[in-house]
Amino acid sequence: MGIQDIIEGKKQWRAHMARVKALPPDYQIVYKEIQRYLFKVGPIDLLDGSLLPGIVDFFEEGVAAGKGVLELTGNDVAAFCDDLVKDSRTYADIYQESIRGKSGVAEK
Repeated sequence: MGIQDIIEGKKQWRAHMARVKALPPDYQIVYKEIQRYLFKVGPIDLLDGSLLPGIVDFFEEGVAAGKGVLELTGNDVAAFCDDLVKDSRTYADIYQESIRGKSGVAEK
């Protein structure tokens, strides 16, 4: 990765965060919780993929339709996140694999 790629990545991230800051406060709070959750256990290709921008798109559509953020995500935001990454390899998967490998327990 060259310096130009790093600069472009920062520009894209700033533009993304500007979109988040343009959302209503309740949407921003839920987005930040989703982001925190996904950074902790989320897919290993989170920053390279379209998941976070897709969430902002989804939220912007919800705002335009006059819906509250919890109407979109449901009351259990963690379950909403789990559903988003259910088919993705996550850092939590890698951690579990490392534990199984260290304990000598083989998968069935």
